[in-house]
Amino acid sequence: MNNSLTEEQVKVLNMSQSVINEVRKVIIGKDEIIIKVLLSILAGGHILIEDIPGVGKTTLAVALSKALSLDYKRLQFTPDVLPTDVTGFTMLNKETHKFEYKQGAALTNLFLADEINRTSSKTQSALLEVMEEGKVTVDGITHKMPDPYIVIATQNPVGSIGTQMLPESQMDRFIVRLTMGYPNLESEVAMLKSKQNLVPVDNVRPVVSAEDILQARKVVENIYVSDQVFQYIVMLANATRNNEYIKLGLSPRGTIALLRMTKATALLKGRDYVIPDDVIYSFKDVVLHRLVFSSKAKINGFTGEQILKGVISSVQVPRVSK
Repeated sequence: MNNSLTEEQVKVLNMSQSVINEVRKVIIGKDEIIIKVLLSILAGGHILIEDIPGVGKTTLAVALSKALSLDYKRLQFTPDVLPTDVTGFTMLNKETHKFEYKQGAALTNLFLADEINRTSSKTQSALLEVMEEGKVTVDGITHKMPDPYIVIATQNPVGSIGTQMLPESQMDRFIVRLTMGYPNLESEVAMLKSKQNLVPVDNVRPVVSAEDILQARKVVENIYVSDQVFQYIVMLANATRNNEYIKLGLSPRGTIALLRMTKATALLKGRDYVIPDDVIYSFKDVVLHRLVFSSKAKINGFTGEQILKGVISSVQVPRVSK
């Protein structure tokens, strides 16, 4: 750890480790995913987890809400879910003869939008407004989301029965896209043993408050970034925009997301400044889901990961000193 860290930065670092320790009680063998989700929260972003059912996505969200002392709601997205299920609606109270607002599922601190790519585009758009604006407008009245507001959306891999791809405009709203994958042998054995408890997630203790999260985000925002790193991020973005295998490159919103993630990464690695390795660490998670690849990439059998590796290798890594 860097000895030059301020008291506030050390507090965020210790707080983050406490959250990781709590969540890993029930999400076994997936420390990297826990860290990346926490980085996304510190960076003020929303998270998309793409994976098959049953690998622990819901458990992860519940455990995080407990460790972070946040109110939590979950909505299973199906073809018959309506926008009002997400945003809420007004109804007439027969006793008072006044219209009252009934909150939708999205009005909470941490909202799990489960299998978001199984619902209609209209319902997806309703969630998009909530994510982007931090508020909903129902019958002309605006209702603000609580702060912090975090969406963890899950989707099944494209091609699964009953799924449809999210539009690029919606994918761009998620700061990262992650996959959990199957646990390894040792982790799955440990998981089975832990399941002998009736409700293992009850073992997770609240270790930070909502106010702690808001303060931590301010600390992350103030992490130092040199001109060389700013230029490196933009050069990587330009490399995606001028690549024969990429039809639609990284947007300016994407470069901002990458910057925010690199700041959070630097702090969790014990530094008060960003280095190029922080950019590379977050690059795939932040960038891959925002790109549209060309037909030439498909014809040549190149995966998105392979193309991104080529992008990184095509840009010279700067030498950075604080």
